[in-house]
Amino acid sequence: MMPIENIDNFDFSGQAGAEDDDYPLIRQFIEGDERGFRSLVLKHKEKVRNLVYLTLGDSEFVDDISQDVFISVFHKLKDFRFESKFTTWLYRITINKCRDYLRKKKVRSIFVPIKDEGNEYGAGYQQENIDIPHLVRKAIDRLPEKLRIPLVMRDIDGLSYKEIADSLGTEVGTVKSRIFRARETLKVLLEPYQKEMFR
Repeated sequence: MMPIENIDNFDFSGQAGAEDDDYPLIRQFIEGDERGFRSLVLKHKEKVRNLVYLTLGDSEFVDDISQDVFISVFHKLKDFRFESKFTTWLYRITINKCRDYLRKKKVRSIFVPIKDEGNEYGAGYQQENIDIPHLVRKAIDRLPEKLRIPLVMRDIDGLSYKEIADSLGTEVGTVKSRIFRARETLKVLLEPYQKEMFR
């Protein structure tokens, strides 16, 4: 069994690795071969990092939360029942870690004075200098969690409606409805910048 402290040695900022099926890797780990877990981390770490970043919009803690996700996977993997895709199970853990972070952040914000940031681009910002990816990121940040998470999982990570529903513990119809509402809300938020986004 690989010591838990060895997880600290994983580089969560690298590129994803092999594309083998997950079940054999899980069985390999359950049978005591640490390479199975290592392969799962290498294969899925970028997906986890992407989901964490796009869910929270906070790059500072992406690696810490991603590592926390895989520490949980390390502890829970022997209880995996092979009844769903590994990615569905993995994303459920990731979303729960993100929610834990958001809850703690909300509690901390109660004790921090509200900062008036004024115009997001500053008083003298130039229309032609708009950073479109940043603008979209900020718009996604403004979506409520129940709309933001399924939108990210569908439009960024490319998961199916069924996979998203399984990960969130809800119905496919609910997922479709929330994604539709998220997209419509984004259209409204980004409408003032349509010319810049599509020129």
